[in-house]
Amino acid sequence: MIGLALTLIICFLVVVSITPLVKRFAIKIGATDKPNHRKVHQNVMARLGGLAIYIGFLVGFVLLQPESPYMWPILIGSFIIILTGFLDDMLELSAKWKMLGQIAAAAVVVMGGVHVEFINLPFDGRLELGWFSIPLTFLWIIGITNAINLLDGLDGLAAGVSSIVILTISTLAIIQGDLFVTALGVILLGSTVGFLVHNFNPAKIFMGDTGALFLGFMISVISLLGFKNVTVFSLLIPVIILAVPISDTFFAIIRRLVNKKKISDADKSHLHHRLMQIGFSHKETVLVIYTMSAFFGLAAVMLTMSTLWMSVIIIAIVLIVIEWIVERIGLVSATYRPMINFFNKVTTKSVKRTG
Repeated sequence: MIGLALTLIICFLVVVSITPLVKRFAIKIGATDKPNHRKVHQNVMARLGGLAIYIGFLVGFVLLQPESPYMWPILIGSFIIILTGFLDDMLELSAKWKMLGQIAAAAVVVMGGVHVEFINLPFDGRLELGWFSIPLTFLWIIGITNAINLLDGLDGLAAGVSSIVILTISTLAIIQGDLFVTALGVILLGSTVGFLVHNFNPAKIFMGDTGALFLGFMISVISLLGFKNVTVFSLLIPVIILAVPISDTFFAIIRRLVNKKKISDADKSHLHHRLMQIGFSHKETVLVIYTMSAFFGLAAVMLTMSTLWMSVIIIAIVLIVIEWIVERIGLVSATYRPMINFFNKVTTKSVKRTG
C-alpha cells in the first residue's frame, strides 16, 4: 500500500506541475475553446488538458508496472483514444471520425480479452451472454466514454465526477483484492485530481476531448474489469457508480425524442444546465453534482456488501432519488413530474382525511 500511496502522490505532483506547460502548448498550436451560445465560459480557453492527465497516467504506469494480460491492450487502446481527442481538440473532428476512434480503441481492448462474458444474478444464478458479449462490451465502452464527454460542461465537473467514480472503483477493487484494477485506479485518481487543481472553478485550462474521452474510456474499462466477481447484481454496480453521467445521457436522449429532435442535436438542458437555470451558481452546481456522484458511489459500495433484500432496497432508493432529481429540475421537460404529482395527490388526500 505504501507503493500505491507514493505513486498516487507522484502522479498528482507530476500533473500539477506539467499542466501549465500543456496550457502553453495548447495555446501555441491553437487548441483553444471559444465561447458560443451553448457554453458557459465567456473567454477563449486552452483545452488539451487531458494530455497532462495522460502523461501522469503513463508515469504512474512506469512506476507501478502492474502485471496483467490486459496491460498492453489497455495501453494501446488508451493511446488511440488520446490521439482521437488530441486531433479533435486541434481540428474539431466530425462526429463520424470521433466515433471511429472510439470504436478502434474499444476493439483493441475487446480483442485483448476485456469483455462481459456473463452477468451474476441473485441466488447464485449466472446469465451467460454468449455472442451478445462483444456488442454489449462495445456499447458499454463507447456509451460511458461519451457520457463522461457530455458531462464536461462546467469547470471541474467531469474531472471531479471522474475522480469520485475512480475512487469508488478503487475502493471496491481494494476490498476484492484486485491489484491490477487498484493500481489503475490509483494512477488515474492521482492524475485526475492533479489536473483538477487547475480545472476547478475558475478554470485555467479545460481537459478537452483529449481528457474527457480518455477518462471515459479508462473508467469504462476498469469498471468492466473490477466487478466480474461481485456475486449479486454484478452489472448494476458500475451502473450505479456511474449513475450521474449515465442518467444525464439517458434523459438527454429521452428529452430529444419527446421534443421530436435528433438524438445528436445539442441543447442546454443537461443536468448542469438545468441546475444553473433554477438558480444555482457555477460552483454550487458542480458541488451539487459531486454530492450526487458521492451518494451513488456510497450506494454502490453498500450494495456489494448487502444481503439480497437489502440490495433490493438500495436499488429502489437509488431509482427513486434519480427520478426525483429528474422531475425536480426538469431534465426531461418542465411538465414531466409523474412521481412528484403522485406524492402530492397522496399527501393532499391524507390531509383531507385527517382534516
